[in-house]
Parts: sequence; structure tokens; C-alpha cells
Amino acid sequence: MSPVIAPTISAHGAAMPAVGYGTMLFPEPERAVGLVQHALACGYRHIDTARKYGSEQWVGEGIRASGLPRTDLWVTTKVTEENAKADDFARSVETSLETLGLDYVDLLLIHWPQPRVPLEETLGALARAKRDGLARNIGVSNFTIALLDEAVAKCPEPLFTNQIEYHAYLRQDRLIAACRKHGLLVTCYAPLARTAVMKDPVVKAIAAAHSKTPAQIALRWLVQQPDVGIVPRALEFAEIEENIELFDFVLTTQEMDAIGALRDNNLRVVSPEVRRPDWDEG
Repeated sequence: MSPVIAPTISAHGAAMPAVGYGTMLFPEPERAVGLVQHALACGYRHIDTARKYGSEQWVGEGIRASGLPRTDLWVTTKVTEENAKADDFARSVETSLETLGLDYVDLLLIHWPQPRVPLEETLGALARAKRDGLARNIGVSNFTIALLDEAVAKCPEPLFTNQIEYHAYLRQDRLIAACRKHGLLVTCYAPLARTAVMKDPVVKAIAAAHSKTPAQIALRWLVQQPDVGIVPRALEFAEIEENIELFDFVLTTQEMDAIGALRDNNLRVVSPEVRRPDWDEG
């Protein structure tokens, strides 16, 4: 297939590709590098990883194998809540860069909130990584409205995005409105609700009407919303290709509304008991 280069979404003067390749729950190493390399060959220019995922090494190797210039790529990684203290946070960032084989990441996120460490301390370490040139942009993940308000007020540097679970089976209107109020982009993980959305009759009917797959319809519904990006995971070459072929069709207003109505299913597929905050409703 010819490479499909996704459009970008922007905040604070930085432009992030709207479609990234997610590397959570990645496969065995002998397949992982090839998957990253294939994603880059297909046109992905945004790779999403994290210390907790254990995929940073394979992401780095895939990038080097691709032969693409570093300046053409957007790499996101995250610091886990176990490293929320300032010194631990700094060590985590150094380890991530060493593992990736990169001098900097384009986006560094606080992966989950940590109530046992003052947020100011973690935000200070996050901002320091940016000021030291280790991260071009910084943000948060899994932050609720209250946590986002606090983070924006206390972070010494502007926040770029809140990476959250968002898909056609989960209403996040209030949190998305809070992100927009603060000038943050929304990045969606689990954008297919671990395949649940793909099985919905409404999504399947719209897919048939457009000669597209249900996954493509569900992903298009997300990226057709303002300032929303996605980082779907894929473990097969065909799925990697499918998930970025989203920009040769447009959903009608009626189709967007029909899919949007499915959010009342209120299905949250990522909510680990040991680290989840008190989620917002709606």
C-alpha cells in the first residue's frame, strides 16, 4: 500500500499526527520490531509507548530499522505512577531515552495520577524534563476534570494533551470540554473498546454503506471530532494498514450522531483498581 500520512492536530505551536501506533500489550520481541517498522512504512509518523508497556526497546529498534529521519517522527512515552517522586521521575525519563535510543521524545506524559505524591512535585519533574530538552511537549494521561484543573494551575509549563480512554461506547463530554477549555488536545487510547465497538450493528451498517470496516468507521468517528487523536494498537500487518486508512471518506452529520448515541453504553474497558482515579461521569 502507498503510505498514508495522517493529518496533524496542534496545541501550543506543536503539531502531532492525529493517528499514532499504540504499543501497549505488545507481542514477543521477534515480532514487535517488525510491527513498528511496518507501521512506519505504512505512513504512521507517531508511535505511542510507555515504560509500563515494556515496548520502548522495540519502538527504538523499529525506528532505526525504518531509516526515517528523527525529525519526521513523533514519539510519545510515559512515566508510571510508581515513579511520581521527582528523583524517580527523572531516572525514569533517562531510562526511557536510553532504552529508546533517542535524545528526546516529542511528548512525555504522566501515565496515571499518584495520590500518594504531591502533584506539584510530579509536575515539576515533568516540566524540568521539557526545560532540559528531554521532551519537546508534556502532558498527562488518565486525569479527571478535577486533576486536570489542578495540573494546569500548578504545572510550570503548558500541558499539551490528556490521553484518556475514549470511544463510541464511553461518554466523555465533560472531560473533553475541560481539555478544550484549557487548550489541551485529547488523545484516545482503547479507541475500539477492545473490539466491542466493532461489533455494534449501527457501526456495522455505516461501515457497509461506506465500503469500510467497522474499525475504520469507529476510528473515523473519533478523528473527525476537533482536536482528537487516536493511538490504536494492532498486532497484525493488515490491522496496522486498516487503522490509518481513515482519510478518504467523511461521515455525515447523521452518521456522527448515530454513532455518538452509542456512548450511553458507558463501557469503560481500562480501569485498574490499583491506580484508577475517581472517574468523571459523562
